[in-house]
Amino acid sequence: MLKLNIKDETSPLKKVILGIAKDNGPVPALEDAYDPKSVEHIKAGTYPKEPDMIKETEAFNEVFQKYNVKVYRPEILKDCNQIFSRDIAFVIDDYFFKSNILPDREKELEAIEYIIKQMNPAKVIRPPEEVHIEGGDVMLWDGHIFIGTYKGADYSHFITARTNMKGVNYIKEMFPNKIVKEFDLQKSNTIARDNALHLDCCFQPVGKDKAIIHKEGFRDPKDYDYLVALFGKENLFHIDKNEMYHMNSNIFSIAPDVVVSERNFTRLNQWLTSCGITVEEIPYAEIAKQEGLLRCSTMPLLRE
Repeated sequence: MLKLNIKDETSPLKKVILGIAKDNGPVPALEDAYDPKSVEHIKAGTYPKEPDMIKETEAFNEVFQKYNVKVYRPEILKDCNQIFSRDIAFVIDDYFFKSNILPDREKELEAIEYIIKQMNPAKVIRPPEEVHIEGGDVMLWDGHIFIGTYKGADYSHFITARTNMKGVNYIKEMFPNKIVKEFDLQKSNTIARDNALHLDCCFQPVGKDKAIIHKEGFRDPKDYDYLVALFGKENLFHIDKNEMYHMNSNIFSIAPDVVVSERNFTRLNQWLTSCGITVEEIPYAEIAKQEGLLRCSTMPLLRE
């Protein structure tokens, strides 16, 4: 039986699913793109190439090997983008939740079925169809579950709105003993710099008491204030719109004192180092063109 345990973002990682870039398929047609950043690169002719993305995911895998993390990979599906395993499922405590994702991504869940079969079936949950929630919007921290959502009445108009209030309320009912706090995020189908696709695009805890944050990613200033009060302003690393666009908040913690980050994130990496955190720098700038980065590519199953 595959044991599951995720209670926060940074405890020492033991087991993880890492997305895969092989057989990624051709450059998508504009109408098939899921986010404004991909659209930008499709139009510019700079959409990432498969060999480059394979190199990047394998560099990530090498860091996991270095820290003795057990890595599972999805089965390879032909012509299918399987890099962002965080979207399709997530773990809270010892429960594995299958996301109700965009319908054309359902087969990505089938590609990890061999891993799901190793889990206790009573702990594998598929929320009701009207519950929209993706792993990039779910973060655990110190008795909290942070959830990114979009509260606008025009929710259905945004392909970039992935978690609805039904998703938030569903998690509240499932975990009555945790503080479930939702955050109303800025969404844009057309302007990547104005779009927080998931909560991890504008916020992420690191270390034991710190976090990376992009203030403008929150529609309601009170949501930002909540995090400032919780973490303390001196423990927050603020990123600007450009750094948010390049996905500076979407790094990944292997332990409280070990973070995997993109090698071009100079300002952030210097700050992390100054906090006593070891930064494993890898190339991930090609994958970033699809509005996802290191946290998006991982689905942690077991932390200490």
